[in-house]
Amino acid sequence: MTSGRVPILLAAGGAGWETALLTAIAGSGAVVVARRCVDIVDLLGVAASGQGRAALVDAALRGLDADAVDRLHAGGVPVVAVVARGTRADDDRMRALGVDYVVPEDADPDVVTGVLVQAAGAGADGDVRIFADPSTSMPLPPGNPAAEDGSSARSGSVIAVFGPTGAPGRTTLAVTLADELGQLGVTSMLVDGDVYGGTVAPMLGLLDESPGLAAACRQAASARIDGSALSALCWQLTPSTRVLTGIALASRWPELRPSAVRAVLSAARELADVIVVDCGFCLETDEELSFDTLAPRRNGATLAVLDEADRVLAVGAADPVGLQRLVRSLADLADLDLEAPVEIVVNKLRRGAVPGDPAAEVTAALERFAGRVPFALLPYDRDSLDAALASGRLLREARTASPLRRAVADLAARLAGIPVSGRRRRGRLSG
Repeated sequence: MTSGRVPILLAAGGAGWETALLTAIAGSGAVVVARRCVDIVDLLGVAASGQGRAALVDAALRGLDADAVDRLHAGGVPVVAVVARGTRADDDRMRALGVDYVVPEDADPDVVTGVLVQAAGAGADGDVRIFADPSTSMPLPPGNPAAEDGSSARSGSVIAVFGPTGAPGRTTLAVTLADELGQLGVTSMLVDGDVYGGTVAPMLGLLDESPGLAAACRQAASARIDGSALSALCWQLTPSTRVLTGIALASRWPELRPSAVRAVLSAARELADVIVVDCGFCLETDEELSFDTLAPRRNGATLAVLDEADRVLAVGAADPVGLQRLVRSLADLADLDLEAPVEIVVNKLRRGAVPGDPAAEVTAALERFAGRVPFALLPYDRDSLDAALASGRLLREARTASPLRRAVADLAARLAGIPVSGRRRRGRLSG
């Protein structure tokens, strides 16, 4: 490879412009084609190996979607797309996918070469992404709808409800917390992000055959999703609370790609003050040991949620086995080096599962083995939970005076920064 020439990757899919443009830019002396890729899979694999500093792709390349563009960006490879002149729809679609630059297929080779060099330099320097107008091939800044109309996008916070295997009550807490936040006047959204099979829909009596999160991820992959598009995929549970249902079949986990999940959460921040996400239980990341290139990551969606979260609630059951699993999961969370604070919520607190006073014993055990104290202690209220589950209703609707419901309502108030009403007992909260 000639020194000083910018190595680029080419994926044209047999487009008519490929041969002529390739010959012209190869003789420019400014760039060199490091690899001609046969399809998007080949392009992603080569980009991950670090062989190119920019990618020149055909806008109609099969498989070119937002997820592919995000993966190229993750590998430090900005994208230059070639479109037919005058096709504004293609330009808009590339902009929606997050493509860095767009050039018309009949552009002067020197212009294309210049855009590739500029793209490679911007990618290396971390500059703002720029688009080239197909009609003029001149760079233009990407549009900002919120800035143009003078409004500012809302920015809600994300609470990830995570817990180890063994049914510690993640979903019950997530559902009840989202509802109680709504009762406090805080707009909330409940997202079922469990990649091992979500249960939010059946718990609420929603016979949803088309999981909202999977549909949102598909839309995010084909074109960037925004708040209005996401709203159409949600159930309106109460006037203040929306629900985005999850995948009922664990085999559908590949539909929840990490980059798409991040895009969905970004759109959700426009719709709600607080987004409560019911996460999967597993944090393993060893899939890549079995692959030579970028590997599918079953737990990637969970990791993406935790990385995007503004607060993480680590839920564990108040029994010897549940506490042991909780302590181990806290160590796993620490290994992720999350920016968000991790708060411990001990669920199913009851007499008999541990000797003596359960609250004192659980608190002492966590202090000893995890160096932490619980943020909240939630009582076990089996009768109320059974009543809610049997009728497909919220805990608040099934048993208004439930001790568990009161404890979660107090937790919601603390998380929202709202003083707990004097009429409401604090129950077994500690923090």
